[in-house]
Amino acid sequence: MARASILIVDDELILRESLSAWLARDDFDVQAVSSAEEALERVAQTRYDIVFLDIKLEGMSGLEALQKIRDTDPDTAVVMITAYGSISTAVQAMKDGANDYLLKPFEPETLTVLIEKILDRRAQARENIYLRAAYQERTRFENLIGQSQAMQEVFDLIQEVAPSESTVLITGETGTGKELVAKAIHTRSSRSQGPFVAVNCGALPEHLMESELFGHQKGAFTDAKATKKGRLEIACGGSLFLDEIGEISLRMQIDLLRVLEERVFYRVGGNQPIAADFRVIAATNKDLEQAVMDKSFRQDLYYRLKVICLHIPPLRQRKEDIPLLAEHFRLRFAQETNKPVDSFSREALDEMMLYDWPGNVRELENAVERAVVVGKSRSIQPQELPIFSSAHEKKSRKKSLQEVEKEHISAILEQANWNIKKSAEILGIDRSTLYHKLKRYGLSKRN
Repeated sequence: MARASILIVDDELILRESLSAWLARDDFDVQAVSSAEEALERVAQTRYDIVFLDIKLEGMSGLEALQKIRDTDPDTAVVMITAYGSISTAVQAMKDGANDYLLKPFEPETLTVLIEKILDRRAQARENIYLRAAYQERTRFENLIGQSQAMQEVFDLIQEVAPSESTVLITGETGTGKELVAKAIHTRSSRSQGPFVAVNCGALPEHLMESELFGHQKGAFTDAKATKKGRLEIACGGSLFLDEIGEISLRMQIDLLRVLEERVFYRVGGNQPIAADFRVIAATNKDLEQAVMDKSFRQDLYYRLKVICLHIPPLRQRKEDIPLLAEHFRLRFAQETNKPVDSFSREALDEMMLYDWPGNVRELENAVERAVVVGKSRSIQPQELPIFSSAHEKKSRKKSLQEVEKEHISAILEQANWNIKKSAEILGIDRSTLYHKLKRYGLSKRN
């Protein structure tokens, strides 16, 4: 491990020499200068772990030098050296960014303890940065965010299926982030350099769907004044994302099935085959198995799409992700609106944990955006959330997040008749985690 580097800035020769001797004895890399101007030259050329800076110097004062050192290298720890009568000035220096101060006269042991404290604090800060980065790596995948067991399983499955060329069917309620999952699969695939083309099948009228997907030749119909590429052709070399696939007509289902089976398609009015060189990723919030039974969705197309099935759980089944998601959105919207909103009140977090979020992550995003925009303080309050109910106010103000979690787990256990496996699946956690929480909260089945 490299020796810590220290710069001493003091106009008293005796103090510079004695300090240098003490620190060199403790195996530190020490340099000493007599003025703030010299110190700034050194700091501009060399990175120091700690600078010991006398407050009263000839020429530029220690307080002026502190600001300039901070501007040059914010990571350098600065300790102000002061006499007894200048303690108030040292306290002001602490407010201005100094890490600590040393009162003259001082013993070598005091100096050693102070240095160890500063170096330990810096090491801990670096470790926290590393841990935060490792935590984000575990909880963030592309643009998806989640710490729950359910979302970790989704991340793992994306990793597994992305490199293949297999068709993927993503299921989940509206607002769960199915398109983000599709994009994550595309980004991790061998087609990542190609286009990602999204088609909202539910938003296109049936009479436009064929031309939109397959394109058309000039003169194919009255308004076809020029040849136009369809989404399938634009997606060649990349991925085609068919959102709300359950909304397409039976006729279009036949056309799409033919593309998946033959791997070629034709523009409307054209006779030149075009290779279907794209990967299909489809998504739906419908129960396609039930649609097959109801004869509104073709069974053969369903099985063609469901080569790999990936289900995104609703937010109410992974409530431990709510604080993480809410914090992500708060940071984003605070930055976009340039408002100093830096936290959620405990009551606001409780309110969000109590709510079931029928609109899922999209509804949570909209709620946090509104709270940031209309908020009057640095901390988001429950009344600023659109989900706020006055009936919850008294209840949520008295409860901690742990109490809310305990009640939620208890309710799920009762709902599942204390089936641990089923309860864990609904909660989006593994069984060992659930057993740990049962022990933590003292929950047991009532006879």
